Amino acid sequence: MNRIERPKSLTELVFEGLKAEIVTGQLEMGEMLSETRIATRLEVSRTPVREAFARLELEGLVESRPQRGTFVLTMGNRELQDICDTRVCLETGALRTAFERARADLIAALRRILVEMSRARREDATAEYLRLDAEYHEAILTASRNPFMLDAYMTIAAKMSVLRNKLGDHPDHMRKSFDEHRRLIELLEAGDLPAATKMLVSHIGRKEGSYWNIPASK
Repeated sequence: MNRIERPKSLTELVFEGLKAEIVTGQLEMGEMLSETRIATRLEVSRTPVREAFARLELEGLVESRPQRGTFVLTMGNRELQDICDTRVCLETGALRTAFERARADLIAALRRILVEMSRARREDATAEYLRLDAEYHEAILTASRNPFMLDAYMTIAAKMSVLRNKLGDHPDHMRKSFDEHRRLIELLEAGDLPAATKMLVSHIGRKEGSYWNIPASK
């Protein structure tokens, strides 16, 4: 017997919808969320909205402030630095492990995504490009074949997607990003892991026109 697909609950549907709106920037960083307004807009009761808020808070996408309400996440410079530091630790470790365990698979996966990124760039499809940007970096973790590394990375993946979409309108972002993603693959193909690692660290930490222009949370 095939596995029976369980229909999604209202809470799951509301959660997925709100998460997508936060990640894509339809709900702005720091924006106050009203259970009543969202329930009315989605034509559901307040209960699944409240439960969705709780799940979003677990992922760090909303913040519940006593006596004030629920707000889309905000980030100050310290949290931005902490996230970038975490990415450096996880992605460089995964890159090294993937290079040793599955170099050919890693390069093939990154090449495939780069082709799609090139298409999105030509079509000026910013949202699609940013989705592929996230997929590119997750592919490094996947190629490491270390589920613990991947699980750790996924704890910050949603926040990273919010940040990517926040900076996506910068005019030079796609050009610089694409060049760096392509260069990383070239270094891996050349077998130069130290240079590839250095490239990845530089890419994650690049400040110009990037996360550091996001206003700090108050």
